[in-house]
Amino acid sequence: MSSFNTIFLSLLGGVLPAILWLWFWLKEDKLHPEPKIRILLVFIGGMVSVFIVLPLEKLVFTTILSNVSLLTILLWATIEEISIYVATFFTALRNKVVDEPIDAIIYMITAALGFSALENTLFIFNLIDRGDFIQGIMTGNSRFLGATLLHVASSATIGVMIGLSYYKKPFAKRVFLFTGIVLSILLHTLFNLLIIKFENDLFFVFSGVWILIILLIVMIEKVKKVNR
Repeated sequence: MSSFNTIFLSLLGGVLPAILWLWFWLKEDKLHPEPKIRILLVFIGGMVSVFIVLPLEKLVFTTILSNVSLLTILLWATIEEISIYVATFFTALRNKVVDEPIDAIIYMITAALGFSALENTLFIFNLIDRGDFIQGIMTGNSRFLGATLLHVASSATIGVMIGLSYYKKPFAKRVFLFTGIVLSILLHTLFNLLIIKFENDLFFVFSGVWILIILLIVMIEKVKKVNR
């Protein structure tokens, strides 16, 4: 398969699902939608963070631990969640565009989808480049249903905590933010461990992710009602 076709199919399998999910989540903020340019900037910020995350994860694996253990998976989740938060902070959260509680959730989800889009693209590219075209297609579908939503659920947890503390005092906001980051890391770690343990029954694992998504939708409605 030519390099162009490989790149095209990888982008199709990685970016298109992320855009579809982004369209779905943006509807949660349809009454006061965020600027499209800002959404694009945050999405790209999430993609760029992949280039920071991958070398750090490789460093953890090759230099520090040299094996896949609980600590390795925990550190990988920590690197990913903090990187996605930092990308969101510099592209949106520190700006005046965040003018209502739900905005932090929307931007965290957007950055997570940007991260997932490029991560999935690179993963699928490696499979197709090795000649595993069918495996690449199957992996794309699997990641569309599971891995992408795991990123959304984990990172959105930070956004939910920021949203719940939107009208609180600065110290309380920091406590909520810290709690959100810790929860997102623990969720990410837990589901990565489940994926490894139940690698032959991923439907079971992804069912858990879907439950998280339902809970996220419930929490979004709760955040929408936050007032002074």
